[in-house]
Amino acid sequence: MTIGEMLAATVPMARTLNLEFLETTAERAVVSLPDQGDYHNHVGGPHAGAMFTLGESASGAVVLAAFEEQLARAVPLAVRAEIAYRKLAMGPVTATATLGRPAPEVVAELDGGRRPEFPVSIEIRREDGAVTGEMTVVWTLRPSG
Repeated sequence: MTIGEMLAATVPMARTLNLEFLETTAERAVVSLPDQGDYHNHVGGPHAGAMFTLGESASGAVVLAAFEEQLARAVPLAVRAEIAYRKLAMGPVTATATLGRPAPEVVAELDGGRRPEFPVSIEIRREDGAVTGEMTVVWTLRPSG
């Protein structure tokens, strides 16, 4: 099962929005939100909440890929997020999330008994390539048990 399939199976909101997980590696994830009238705002583009969910889901995908080997001993959790809406988003949009710190550095903190925090940066683009939103989600790895 791919990370995208796992997220679609375990995160109802990802299924609800029909998010498409296009690429997931330990360095970046690319997720798209199809153009769907049920999730439009008052000007006919994707609702801000749908765009937030898209970005957060992309960040979660890269976190799961980067720290897959740590999941038996730590739970990834979003700590805080910030989003800026830059341009009007119309039609389908795609979020690209990139890990903001090297994974070995984060794992070293976890190994040292600390609860690491690390940012994931996300760009949301419409089909013409224009950046419609920029987002940062700060994640932690909470030790299990």
